[in-house]
Amino acid sequence: MYRNTTASRPATQHIPSVSSRLLGVTHISSGRELAANELDLINLAREVIDANTDAGPDEDGVHTMGAAVLDQDGRTFTGINLYHFTGGPCAELVALGTARAQGARHLTHIVAVGNHGRGPVGPCGRDRQVLLDYYPGIRVILPTRNGLRSVLIDDLVPLATAWSIEHGSEMA
Repeated sequence: MYRNTTASRPATQHIPSVSSRLLGVTHISSGRELAANELDLINLAREVIDANTDAGPDEDGVHTMGAAVLDQDGRTFTGINLYHFTGGPCAELVALGTARAQGARHLTHIVAVGNHGRGPVGPCGRDRQVLLDYYPGIRVILPTRNGLRSVLIDDLVPLATAWSIEHGSEMA
């Protein structure tokens, strides 16, 4: 699914409310408390990394993060990271690929969880850009100042440039 940025955005640009010292805003406009299906997604990501981590407590490893995604039909898909000094894929990207390979086209939620009980972790910049480009309506579960919240990807990528095959890079 490629994002047609001109069709999905109004002509006037809007800077989303984000938690950012740079913009001086302290409220994430789309943030909300977690629903039961979002808590279930966290538990699924935790289960996948707990079953597959190769690192003991306080050790480095190749597989230290698990991710889970939810599609609009209620199906879930998981992945784990593959650390490599050259930039191996994050757990979120592996879960996205797994979902696509199994026929999921419309993903609604994603979460990444660290091994050894580290809990949910927000996506890195590369993953945020991928989510914005290919799944612009997806909700991301991550820790905030107000505890775990579900937020729209737009709120995590302020002043973003979205990419599409049709238009290249444009202001999101």
